[in-house]
Amino acid sequence: MSRARRSALAVAGVLALGATGTAAASATPAQTLPGSVPSWATAAHRTGATAPSTSVTFRVYLGYRDPAGAAAYAQAVSTEGSADYGHFLTPQQFRARFSPTARTVGAVSGWLRHEGFSVGSVPANRKYVEATGTAGRAAAAFGTSFAQFRVDGRTVRGNTTPLHVPAGLTGVEAVVGLDESQTLAHADKLADPPAGFRNARPCSEYWGQRTVQNTATPDGTTLPDSPSTFAPCGYAGSQLQGAYGLKDSIASGTDGRGVTVGVIDAYASPTIQSDLETYSRAHGLPSVQGHFRQVVAPGTYQHPTNPRHDPGGWAGEETLDLEAVHTMAPGADLVYIGAPNNYRDLDAIMNRVVDGHLADIVSNSYGYGGEALPRGYIAPQLDTQIQAAAEGISLFFSSGDSGDETGGVAGATPTPDWPASSPWVTAVGGTSLGVTRSDQRLFEVGWETARSSLDPATTTWGTPTYLYGSGGGTSRLFAQPSYQKGVVPDSIATTYGGGAMRTVPDVSALGDPNTGMLVGETQAFSDGTYYDEYRIGGTSLSSPLYAGMFADAMQRAGHPYGLANPALYAARGSGTLDITTAPLSTYPGTVRVDYVDGESGAGGYRYSARYFDADHSLTIHVRPGYDDVTGVGSPDGGAWLDAVSGYGG
Repeated sequence: MSRARRSALAVAGVLALGATGTAAASATPAQTLPGSVPSWATAAHRTGATAPSTSVTFRVYLGYRDPAGAAAYAQAVSTEGSADYGHFLTPQQFRARFSPTARTVGAVSGWLRHEGFSVGSVPANRKYVEATGTAGRAAAAFGTSFAQFRVDGRTVRGNTTPLHVPAGLTGVEAVVGLDESQTLAHADKLADPPAGFRNARPCSEYWGQRTVQNTATPDGTTLPDSPSTFAPCGYAGSQLQGAYGLKDSIASGTDGRGVTVGVIDAYASPTIQSDLETYSRAHGLPSVQGHFRQVVAPGTYQHPTNPRHDPGGWAGEETLDLEAVHTMAPGADLVYIGAPNNYRDLDAIMNRVVDGHLADIVSNSYGYGGEALPRGYIAPQLDTQIQAAAEGISLFFSSGDSGDETGGVAGATPTPDWPASSPWVTAVGGTSLGVTRSDQRLFEVGWETARSSLDPATTTWGTPTYLYGSGGGTSRLFAQPSYQKGVVPDSIATTYGGGAMRTVPDVSALGDPNTGMLVGETQAFSDGTYYDEYRIGGTSLSSPLYAGMFADAMQRAGHPYGLANPALYAARGSGTLDITTAPLSTYPGTVRVDYVDGESGAGGYRYSARYFDADHSLTIHVRPGYDDVTGVGSPDGGAWLDAVSGYGG
């Protein structure tokens, strides 16, 4: 008898035992779901009980029929030299080989209905069953209790003991949504502009244009001589194409055409189409007409002047991601996939993208500040990432904007961010970038910023303190993947003792907000709502920039890659710029001017020095070769295109 058949019969027996969920659960042997208690659900964080009437929507995730086989196949089709290299599956083929069966779905759905839940959607790959009910019913059905916890300044719901399901439901892998771990997701973007944000002047159109020596401050404030260069106003168009050595190849037609790049964020901007067109005209990029579409659920859109419908500034995140991809792959097709919220559905949206094969490359500029998530929450996402690789889809994730997550505090526990730490995605770290007047890369160093504020009484900079930087470090969850063996130094891979572990990031590109990208979107200013531009950064810039460049390489290669890391690690050296500390002696940092009110000089100015690669208070450091701030490095023009596109050829 098959496992699915045994499950169905077992659940049928459960349904006959009693009229209430509690009776049925207590009368039937239960299996414990490992990793189902959030690490933050502790007595120290508890603030009170969850009201039994609280509405909960959750997904019961089902495991693959052959999880080891799915992972092995995904690895093989992405790795040069394998007999299966490049033999990617269609979504239909993947479902036929690995997806949970319809009988398993029916068994779980039947049990949920019996327990009093309303059963919702089931995706085509049958990866989960969605359900809605109350916290009280969930506590009875899953054999636990729920409480409220204060975590990272937020009050979130969590189960206090492991979840249980009937023994017959052997296909259940995890339950996502009963606890609110997903509310801890954040957009990896540090320069999140408020309504009507502008970058203050003076700023430089290219590196070194305006300095303390040749440009007066707007209010007559005297500044120290070093650092001397006012921060760039924001790089755009040919500046970024030229800095990464791709301007000529893009102009010659290697511009991502024929490749679809997806961007996943939460919510959706109602002005994104017009903003993309305006931005493209301003910076010498082609129109996106006929090459852009949005895939969003009804009600996902938010009004640009009502931030309550745009938690965390996700409209700006969407704008940044799409404009960055379009800059580096102006011929690629763009698809934006917006989750209807940033607290429950990002995992389901990724599953939708992968199972529908909505894109060849997907850039994701969100994450969690560390790996302290329930193992049961991580496992279903790993499954989706494995399906992506098996289908030839390459996933890129920003590595995070808070360094090693210690904040430079001695004794704090370092950690990379999730999902960047997954071995099935490409984690993109950040750099600080100087671009010349002729659109050449002058320097590129690791992005770890220390800030000094001006003391107006002495006109000197204060003591620098760590502010933000490229996420990275050594995972505590995942063993070292094959593509990192022989590349990552043991001093990094075995930093916690024991066997070698996965390290982050894999690669890097511009991320420093102080040398960031110029983006444009419709904003609400004090004198009206209209399009304007501002400089922005974060590894949420690094990821879409790199995804765009990878689209160029995919076009040249003429085939998809699946998991991109084997090709990217193979391209190190001749095709990748190794980021080191060498340029710091000449380019130690920059001077930044900010409006106090964020919009104009009417409220005055703030002055600060921003020092590059200031990682002295962190556990991650830039060094020759692979490092845990910039990975193997950043793309180096035509040599990088040749190396990546030639992989597997």
